[in-house]
Amino acid sequence: MQTVSVTLGERSYPIHIGTGLLGEARLYAPYVEGKRVAVVTNRLVAPLYLDRMQQALAQAGAQSVSVLIEDGEQAKGWKTLDLVIDALLAARLGRDALIVALGGGVVGDLAGFAAAVYQRGIPFIQVPTTLLAQVDSSVGGKTAINHARGKNMVGAFHQPLAVVADVATLDSLPDRELRAGIAEVIKHAFILDLQFVVWLEANIDRLLARDRAALAHAVLRSCELKAQVVAADERESGMRAILNFGHTFGHAIEAGLGYGEWLHGEAVAAGMIMAAELSARTGPLRREDVERVRALTARAGLPVRGPKLPPERYLELMQVDKKAAGGKVRFILLEALGHAVLRADVDPHLIRQSIAAATQ
Repeated sequence: MQTVSVTLGERSYPIHIGTGLLGEARLYAPYVEGKRVAVVTNRLVAPLYLDRMQQALAQAGAQSVSVLIEDGEQAKGWKTLDLVIDALLAARLGRDALIVALGGGVVGDLAGFAAAVYQRGIPFIQVPTTLLAQVDSSVGGKTAINHARGKNMVGAFHQPLAVVADVATLDSLPDRELRAGIAEVIKHAFILDLQFVVWLEANIDRLLARDRAALAHAVLRSCELKAQVVAADERESGMRAILNFGHTFGHAIEAGLGYGEWLHGEAVAAGMIMAAELSARTGPLRREDVERVRALTARAGLPVRGPKLPPERYLELMQVDKKAAGGKVRFILLEALGHAVLRADVDPHLIRQSIAAATQ
């Protein structure tokens, strides 16, 4: 097991990364002993890991109940949030209770938001079971649900007490979900660490083959990079926005097609190509680096072209992006591989060109 710390003063917490951690009672005991716990998970994850999770919690001295939600991005909305809150109330859980989010990004985002708002806030632990959640969404305290007009538009910053990332759970992950998680790994490399880009170019086949050592390294390095950014800018007032490389375009794809049509990581992958194209058109990013972004994304089995929505539709959907300020859409662009910047002064004509260059 290796541990990364997210340094946020009294809200600091560990990210434990390793194999076989999900059932380790010692990792949960400091937070759950003597408490009542609600395990929020979905109907796909529950048959695989819920019993083991509840056994570990019992060994750690907690009493637990489970709350099952449907699978998929379409479940990340008001209706499911209400179902979770209702279950917590029905179980008579008080402000001294705790939530464990057991599942992928949808479960983590929704359960975390439920924890943020239930009785004005209760603590929670992230136990991510997908690669995307382990490398990205479980870390940093962003919790949210979707709105019909935009992704993650209703949410709160609510840091977990701990993150337990068991790489063994990736064995049960469908290939498509694994590739979607690799998109976020690639994103971290492109924006923050050129040497990690080089490592990924040499090891992408090992990740696709589910080599546990390679996966553990990818999770560890991604969490190290994200933890540094979150520690410097917890509430995304500045630097943290770079973690959304590819997401402005990607969120437009998800909203434009309807949530669930493309996986989040797939939309981000196509969005990164659009963002790289825009980077080359607006700044110093070299054309050969755009091709490196495209080539690595393609080798991961991810889409390098977005859906053929009209460019004006993309622009309309991006207007509700959370990074927009003063009525202007702001973009995360690459000045070089491993170095990203936030830009607002982007010519709409160049945006349209970039979309056209990376759509089907």
